[in-house]
Amino acid sequence: MHPHTYPMQFKIAVVDSNILACMGLERILKELIPVAEILTCESFEELLSMDETDFIHYFVSSRIYFEHTAYFRAKSGRSIVMVSGEMSINGVATLNVCQGEASLVRDLLSLQRRGHHNNAHVSSAVIDKDIPYAVSSKEYILSSREMEVALLLCQGCINKEIADKLNIGLTTVITHRKNIMDKLRARSLADVIIYCVMNGIYDV
Repeated sequence: MHPHTYPMQFKIAVVDSNILACMGLERILKELIPVAEILTCESFEELLSMDETDFIHYFVSSRIYFEHTAYFRAKSGRSIVMVSGEMSINGVATLNVCQGEASLVRDLLSLQRRGHHNNAHVSSAVIDKDIPYAVSSKEYILSSREMEVALLLCQGCINKEIADKLNIGLTTVITHRKNIMDKLRARSLADVIIYCVMNGIYDV
């Protein structure tokens, strides 16, 4: 993502004819950047009907990107092309959408970290919101063992691997996972990853 001082409210466009893909990315982006308004467009024409000056970022399918390269090249610092697999496009950021939610969240956080690591407006706005991974309430603080489990979950370990690495029983791991999800009010592993990144437990 391009270095930018975000206003407290801003818009992100998701441009893809695949409605399910749009909805999935929209949900994840809302969790990651709750101050943003996410607008989905099924076509390039629908995008053009909107005020382009409103958009801080464009998440665009590779097909639409290549059909309208000149348009998105002019906005290369704000455009992220959604690709299938590990595909790179010269001069523009890419996001592999053919992966699990946890990996997708890690990639999005990595893009955000690279683009906005000096942006206090975004980080403070995200942390101050009343969201599951906020750090403002002690209610969400994990124990040291829960942090160890959460870190291994972020690294993609399954329950048995966590049990082996921490030398604890499988049932104990499952209990820790449940406690982590309950404490963070997490709906998925994506929420756990976001919490860990926000609190310095895990570095993407």
